[in-house]
Order: sequence, then C-alpha cells, then structure tokens
Amino acid sequence: MDILSDVVERFSRYVRIDTQSREPETPDEAKRYPSTEKQKDLGRLLQQELRDFGLSDVIMDEWGYVMATLPSNVNHSVPVIGLIAHMDTSPAASGKDVEPIFHHNYQGGSIEYHAASWQHLDPADNPELAQKIGHTIITSNGSTLLGADNKAGVSEIMSCMKFLMEHNDIPHGIIRVGFTCDEEIGAGVDHFEINKFGAKYAYTVDGETVGIIESETFCADAATVTVKGNDIHPGFAKDRLVNAAVIASEFIQALPRNKAPETTEHREGYLNAYTINGGV
Repeated sequence: MDILSDVVERFSRYVRIDTQSREPETPDEAKRYPSTEKQKDLGRLLQQELRDFGLSDVIMDEWGYVMATLPSNVNHSVPVIGLIAHMDTSPAASGKDVEPIFHHNYQGGSIEYHAASWQHLDPADNPELAQKIGHTIITSNGSTLLGADNKAGVSEIMSCMKFLMEHNDIPHGIIRVGFTCDEEIGAGVDHFEINKFGAKYAYTVDGETVGIIESETFCADAATVTVKGNDIHPGFAKDRLVNAAVIASEFIQALPRNKAPETTEHREGYLNAYTINGGV
C-alpha cells in the first residue's frame, strides 16, 4: 500500500461529498444537531470503510459522530490513543460540487483557479508555497471551498487505519478514531462523550503541515447582537425614525480597531464582526 497515494485518493473522494455546516439563525435551528444532515453522508461512508478495514466497535451515533477501535497488537498495557478530525466544512463558502484540481510539479508563481480566473494563489500572500516547489498542489476550481479543512485530516486518519491493519508487524496499543460534526460553527464536541471515546490522550489531526503538533486549542465564543429600530416613512421620519442599520454600523465602529483579526497576531485575542444583515 502506497500510503500517500491512498490519502490523496480518499481526499479526492471525500471532498466531493458536501458536508457544509450551517450557522443557526433561529432557536429551533440552534437545537438541531448536526446543523446539516448531509454531514452524515460522509459519516456513513467512513463507517462502512472502517468496517471494511476490519476495525471493531464501529458506530455512527444519533448525533453523527463516527467512532471505531483499532485493537492493540501488543501484550503489555499502553495508554489508549485517540485520533480525531471533523467532517464538516465552513459555512463561509459552498461545499457543493467540489472539483479538486491537481497542479503537478509546482514550479513557483501564482496558481490560477480554473473557474475563477480573477482569483489566484500568490506566493506573496501565501509564503508557504515557496516550500512546495516540485510538489503537487491541490486546489478547488475556485467556485467552492476545497474542504481540506478538515477532510485532509479525515483522509490521513483513514489511510493510517488501513495501513496499520495491513501491517500488523508495527506494534501499537489501542487506537480510537473519532470523526465529528459542526466544528466550523463551534459545536464540534457539543455531544461528544469523552468517556465513551475512551482515549487517555488524543490528537486532533487538523494542523498546518508535516511535523507540526499543536498542544493547545483555539477558544472562541460567539455573540448575536440584535438591534431593533423604529421604522417609519422617510417623509415623516424627523425625530421619529430609529434606524437599526445605522445603529448596528455604529456598534461595529465602536469595537476597538486594535482588537480586530487584521490588527492582531499570535496569541492576541480579537473581536470579529463577521456577518451583518437586516434593515431599518
């Protein structure tokens, strides 16, 4: 088994499954989990493939979490290790009809998107590209997300499980696998049962590049600010109209500019007004 080829093949299949999560807009939507049923489409596929590999305890529960066990092949006791990745993709851009594009033997320069020629990956904005000369770069066609966050991690875990099942000469303890939903909207572990997962230590395979292990997690809270105005015909609005749109814009302008994503870095916290909608 060529593990790199296996990862790429799986990734190419998984990204074509639309698993976009959705920010809730009403109290009823906030109770729904996962936020979109289509996330379970990938979950069901992973469940079947894990069974085909020969893993045990393979389940997808009512919340859409997929879990499985790679049994130990050593006689001594070792801590149970977990590997976790999320199946959903960001609500910020479409995850439907994803077309992965392979840019083989990258030799530098900008990479243009097939379906969006006005957009491109520029090394000036993405200095990591300078480290990828001679590599194959995978992008979307520009009309959708690619979904590498986090189907790259999902693919890596799946290929790892298949490889270890086929190479029993590699000693390991019990490895637990977990795939989650709704991570992109901050709800990835809302119903995740740590005791049921049963790992002593776990790694989220959702990092930057080869050789990077992150020992901390990003933490954020969301707030929804609702502004209610008093609408009236503009011809009779003097001293009577209360424009909610104007008040909302004033609220955003009042946020400290030195605490925005574009003015902070590293471990600095920030306030991000990332969506606004409504009227007077």
